[in-house]
Amino acid sequence: MMGTQEAPALLFYDFDMEAHVPSDHMLREIDRFLDVGTIRQLLKQYYSHLGRPSIDPELIVRMLVVGYVMGIRSERRLCDEVHLNLAYRWFCRLGLNQKVPDHSTFSKYRHGKFRDSDLLRSVFEATVARCISEGLVGGHGFAVDASLIEADVDRMNSTAQAEWDASAIDPDDAPRAVREYLDVLDDKAFGASTPVKPKFTSHSDPASQWTAARKGPAIFTYSNNYLIDTDHSVIVDIEATRSIRQAEVGAAQTMVDRTEERFGIKPDWLVADTAYGSAENLAWLTKKRSIIPFIPLIDKSERKDGTFSRSDFEWDEDNDRYTCPEGQHLLQSRRNYSDPRRKEPKTGRRRYRATKAICDACPSKSKCCPNTNTRFIGREEHEDARDFARLAAKSPFNPKAQAKRKKVEMLFAHLKRILGLGRLRLRGPCGIRDEFTLAAIAQNLRKLAKLRPKTAETRITI
Repeated sequence: MMGTQEAPALLFYDFDMEAHVPSDHMLREIDRFLDVGTIRQLLKQYYSHLGRPSIDPELIVRMLVVGYVMGIRSERRLCDEVHLNLAYRWFCRLGLNQKVPDHSTFSKYRHGKFRDSDLLRSVFEATVARCISEGLVGGHGFAVDASLIEADVDRMNSTAQAEWDASAIDPDDAPRAVREYLDVLDDKAFGASTPVKPKFTSHSDPASQWTAARKGPAIFTYSNNYLIDTDHSVIVDIEATRSIRQAEVGAAQTMVDRTEERFGIKPDWLVADTAYGSAENLAWLTKKRSIIPFIPLIDKSERKDGTFSRSDFEWDEDNDRYTCPEGQHLLQSRRNYSDPRRKEPKTGRRRYRATKAICDACPSKSKCCPNTNTRFIGREEHEDARDFARLAAKSPFNPKAQAKRKKVEMLFAHLKRILGLGRLRLRGPCGIRDEFTLAAIAQNLRKLAKLRPKTAETRITI
């Protein structure tokens, strides 16, 4: 006989939400590692002691974490999903009869108390601290990289460089993203990163960068910068910048300094791609921070016409000179000064050359300088740091370090394909920073849930 399903005519229901959430659900694992116990204390000064109670800020943070962990990009859809999904309600500490906040609440908290208190950064750092306490951060080797994320702007709604004048903008009559752009004109991660102006500037989000770095049609983007520990790919710091090399290199230095300040961790070595191989950055890593750089160099000193390259000449640091394969010296200056201080090496790019008489009599002139009277070699100000990077590249550990560098690229792939952050939803430097921070929180929480699974059953009663 065919059965039928009818709604039971019961007045009261005995419903245990805990029993309806699968024991192996991802949110169960993540809930064990999300530290939101200090949220109310951080926000206490931003609330009045009078008036009606506000929506619990912990609820807003938990809902945002659900959205980024589960790849729900729309806040309207997030509210609907939390309303319908029992696991989401359980994670957000919402009972069946409790109302889900309206989607507009997220904007009010984001542009108000969360931003004033830098709450999302605090939650991110608490997650990193939990990764450290769980033994997922070794602290010996870090990797850094940046990925382009498309901005939420229309390419057609932009102005050419010659027609854009930031001084003509009235801050009182400008949208929030434009006001944030004016605030970061002197920030080295945005306006002050380079004096070169972009070819086009977006009207709705002028801090975004017009770039064709994706080898396709030019678009407006931001750069998401990750500094990760290479042991288990834990994101130890993040930074949002314009999509240009100078800003990304500056962000890497900021993240290394901030990680040591916040957690007392400084890596022994750092691996990155060629974009971070500038002489200034290598000098900062080796001389100021004592970090071994496994970073490829853009080196055009090697000749391909069969003549001697710069690597064939031996550098003598003590005597400030090069020695050619025939044993002759290339000097920066051959004059004798009565004041020895005038003989001190100059800063900046220096040129070392041999005399014409020596080169004319040299048996290897045809292999050294066949088309010039003398041979000279240029040396940059931080060439010693570049030499150290060359030695690091020849070490047996360098292939392993370069393989570990791909872990940060895998995180960016996960960010775009699994979490759905291929295009930004918010605008302005502050909104972009919030999106990147929440995405990093989600990735670290998923990492904790995967590598430190639950060993004992825990029950949360609502």
